[in-house]
This record gives sequence, C-alpha cells and structure tokens, in this order.
Amino acid sequence: MTVAAEILARIKISQSGSNDFGGPEFTPVLETLIQLTDGTTVGKANIAFADERTVASAATDSLDLAGVLADAFGQTIAAVEIVALMIINKPRAGTPVNTTDLTIGGGANGVFATAMPFVLKPGAVFLLAAGDAAGVKTVTPATADLLAIVNSSGAAAKYQIAILARTA
Repeated sequence: MTVAAEILARIKISQSGSNDFGGPEFTPVLETLIQLTDGTTVGKANIAFADERTVASAATDSLDLAGVLADAFGQTIAAVEIVALMIINKPRAGTPVNTTDLTIGGGANGVFATAMPFVLKPGAVFLLAAGDAAGVKTVTPATADLLAIVNSSGAAAKYQIAILARTA
C-alpha cells in the first residue's frame, strides 16, 4: 500500500468598509499546501489513518500509534514520526452536534506528554502538519506512543481524526 496526501490549510477573508478615502476591499488569503508522497524521508509519509471515533463522557480515547492501532486495511500502525494530525470535533454526518470539549494530549506514555494548551470546542478543527525531516512529533514505543483524546463531561462525542506518519 502506498500513501499520497495533500494537506491544505486556507483562510480567505473579504472585508470592506468606508473610510476617509472611499470603500476599498481588503481580501487577504493565507494558505499553505504540503504535498506528501510515499516514503520515510522529507516530504513523505507511509502510514495513513483516518477514522470517526466515539469517546464517552469524561473519558479518554487513547490511540496507540506503535503497534496496536490498525489502519483501514487492517495493517497495524508502527509510527516513528507523526507528519500530520487533524482532528474535527464533530461527527462526519454533522448530526447530532457534539456538546462537549475535547482536549488533545496528556496522559501516561503520551506522544504529547502534556495536554494541548487549548480545548477543541464542538465543531472546531485542529491541524498540525510538517513534511520536513523531523515531522511534527516523534513516537517512542512504550514511553511516548499514545495519542490521548480526552472528552469533558456531559455527553459522548464523535470526532474525526486523520494521522499521516512515517515508519522511520
């Protein structure tokens, strides 16, 4: 199985208003595209995981990236580096809408040893990506291989997740 991926982050703004010189429009666009091909070096990834998962109220969904989690084809993931991580705090169908916050990271043997400095509100999107030699984060079996998704209390939450990684 080979991996090819495009990671596109884009914010396009259109703002207009009157001022002393008329009403110009301000239309900035901030975007970046990271293209990855199959492999384990710069600009490459050879592991792809995408899923919709459910985490119970006040519970933690721990994804083991070094030998337990399986991809869509049933292959066990043995990641060494995370290249991209995207989490959307809502179900694919969009209904019912989540009502609880998700926190990424923390916990014992966490890839992200401490929780992220923010919470992912219902409907929010988190994207972290780097196609360079080091990727986003190193995965170390048995000591830093669990990706924790922690749900606040109140209700279960369905979330979407995609991980691109390398085996070396």
